[in-house]
Amino acid sequence: MISTPIFAAILWAVILGGLGGALTKIGPWYRNLKKPSWQPPDWLFGPAWTVILGLAAWAAILSWNAAGSDVERLSIIIAYAVNFLCHFAWSPLFFTWQRPDWALIEVVFLWFSVLALLIVTSGLSTLAGVMIVPYLLWVSFAAILNAKIVQLNRPFSGLTA
Repeated sequence: MISTPIFAAILWAVILGGLGGALTKIGPWYRNLKKPSWQPPDWLFGPAWTVILGLAAWAAILSWNAAGSDVERLSIIIAYAVNFLCHFAWSPLFFTWQRPDWALIEVVFLWFSVLALLIVTSGLSTLAGVMIVPYLLWVSFAAILNAKIVQLNRPFSGLTA
């Protein structure tokens, strides 16, 4: 039987990955955006997020198992819950509402939520902290990419499609 922490970590990753994919509509609006030449191909984002969220889920399990108190476990729950909300918010802002400028503001909150994951997990398990590093690097890259898209395409005024 699967333990509750393992189930919760897997559910966290699957829901985030699934919602992110469902809310990422690569349609005419997105295709017509000016993008930097260094943007990765669209097909890379799904596999990258799958690996990153899988590692973060594994980090949650390692941290949970290393936690020695209810306070430490609560800090893991809070960090992952805040990250879930911040991670979830980006795709609708960028793709559904077609507001990369708003998504650029939101990605700052996402970045800090990933940093919080890194701090919480690494305080409990060095390996767990290392597993969060790709998430922080990818969100850092995504923030730079988001900023460049805003710079190349401004101003944004909402839905155009």
